[in-house]
Amino acid sequence: MGCIGSKDDALNQDGSDADGGVPGETHRPDKATKTFSKPVWKSDETMTMEEIKSKRDVFWDTQPHYGGSREIWDALKAVCEAEDMETAKLIIESAGIIMGSADMTTYYDERGAKYDLPKYVLSFPTNLAS
Repeated sequence: MGCIGSKDDALNQDGSDADGGVPGETHRPDKATKTFSKPVWKSDETMTMEEIKSKRDVFWDTQPHYGGSREIWDALKAVCEAEDMETAKLIIESAGIIMGSADMTTYYDERGAKYDLPKYVLSFPTNLAS
């Protein structure tokens, strides 16, 4: 028996924690999102096309080094660059990716690892400078 409020006290008899998950298991979404679209958003500061492209390049060059599967990151990049939603959906399904949000910013792989994408890799802001 542990101290009051310890993780051991929060375990149910079946070994799951109070939230229903098994300790040490990666989070999985309750339901995969079936409908989705690229986000419509406004940047805090007006950005040029070159600035957005530069931010995207930095993101794709660095993000895979912070965790998750390289194959999933590559598939997510292809999703972001897809010309239409049908192609994006096919890539998501074929890679075994679970979409966690309708605005396409949160994903999970089959092991439950979470992948967060900033809006600027998915679409251009409404206030893009020309």
